[in-house]
Amino acid sequence: MKYAPIGAVAAIIALAAMLLGYQSGSGSRTTAEAAAGASVDRAQVENIVHDYLIKNPEVLLEAQTALETRQAEAQKTATTKTIAANSTEIFHSPHDAVLGNPKGDVTIVEFYDYNCPYCKHALPDMNALISADPNLRFVLKEFPILGEDSLKAHVVAEAFHELMPEKYAEFHQQLLGQKSRADEASAIAVAVSLGADEAALREKMKSPAIGEIFKANYRLAGDLNITGTPSYVVGDEVVPGAIGLDSLAQKVANMRNCRHATC
Repeated sequence: MKYAPIGAVAAIIALAAMLLGYQSGSGSRTTAEAAAGASVDRAQVENIVHDYLIKNPEVLLEAQTALETRQAEAQKTATTKTIAANSTEIFHSPHDAVLGNPKGDVTIVEFYDYNCPYCKHALPDMNALISADPNLRFVLKEFPILGEDSLKAHVVAEAFHELMPEKYAEFHQQLLGQKSRADEASAIAVAVSLGADEAALREKMKSPAIGEIFKANYRLAGDLNITGTPSYVVGDEVVPGAIGLDSLAQKVANMRNCRHATC
């Protein structure tokens, strides 16, 4: 009831005032008479509003529902415009790893953090989707938001992706799949186990370009109203949360059926 009561009461007051024929400062009355009349009329309006709300409290729920629907529609329109305006950066950034079919007809973009438990829970969903759908393109967008350990782990991840992009899928699986908290040391250990030269990796980690990549992703997430992980972009829609394999698969099917994430 954060917004609905105000809107509902305002509408009822306006209606009641109209029915009473109340016009503040009417030319047919003196200033004193107008003030006195306004006071009386206001009391009458407030009584009408009070009685109406007591007898019809459901109007507040109706107003709340209408407002939430309007806000959701406005947010959807804004998101669609933002995705369209930033489509290259969202779907085709050269800094993002691409799993599945790089030329697939449907793309899922995931904003993720290596220490996000929901991202870990969603990892098998991604794997199952890619395994079952040879035309699915899956983009991984680095979005470290869960503290210093996450940021450092993602710095290693981005450096590894720059040096050994062909093995990034394995790196991602191992680091996100581990039960312990990801940090710089664990990320480097995974990278080295996959053949990375540690000295070269540490040198690449110093690149200022990595920080700029993260800044760009934070800005993009802000524009898309993304505040948590995992969050997906599918077609013209932002899909927040680990919604599960079936729901993601339905979004993909919808893209092929009607060219929208929700048909």
